[in-house]
Amino acid sequence: MSVVPVRMFGDPVLSTAAEPVTTFDAQLRRLVRDLFDTLESERGSGLAANQIGVGVRAFVFHVDGVRGHLVNPVLDLPNDDDEEQDGPEGCLSMPGLYFDTVRRQHVVAKGYSDRGDPVQVVGTGELARCLQHETDHLDGVLFIDRMSPQRRRNAMRAIREAPWFGGAAPRVQVSPHPLFGRIR
Repeated sequence: MSVVPVRMFGDPVLSTAAEPVTTFDAQLRRLVRDLFDTLESERGSGLAANQIGVGVRAFVFHVDGVRGHLVNPVLDLPNDDDEEQDGPEGCLSMPGLYFDTVRRQHVVAKGYSDRGDPVQVVGTGELARCLQHETDHLDGVLFIDRMSPQRRRNAMRAIREAPWFGGAAPRVQVSPHPLFGRIR
């Protein structure tokens, strides 16, 4: 087990969709342990494999006392519940910065454990935000991609001024997922 450096905003791995996991073996279990060690060290809520440079669909989370991981996650957004939350969101790949982002209030994430067993996580509030954020990472989508143009401009300004930012602004893409209502 080890703490692995987190890739910073601008690294191309963060805007590349991760590949599905096809083999549930000791290497995958080691990856999940490394993700947990790194998440704990960084004091975050969630961490996707591509944030440490591994392009597979796996992430870990620890929010409001709920700790877990998902491999090959898929989000289920209840059709009868379109309630949204709009509040501060951060990312270990953009340390120290938080920006208001619209997310669904309730989600169900389905996937597998690192041993291939089916897993379902029902999330509300901060856990729902985290599950959406980490699944987006695996799709090559950053949370600033979900912002309105004005919010994104303000976020990019703050990113360029951050001490960890290293130069040319990377490409910001439009999320392939629905924005769940009006853009703020």
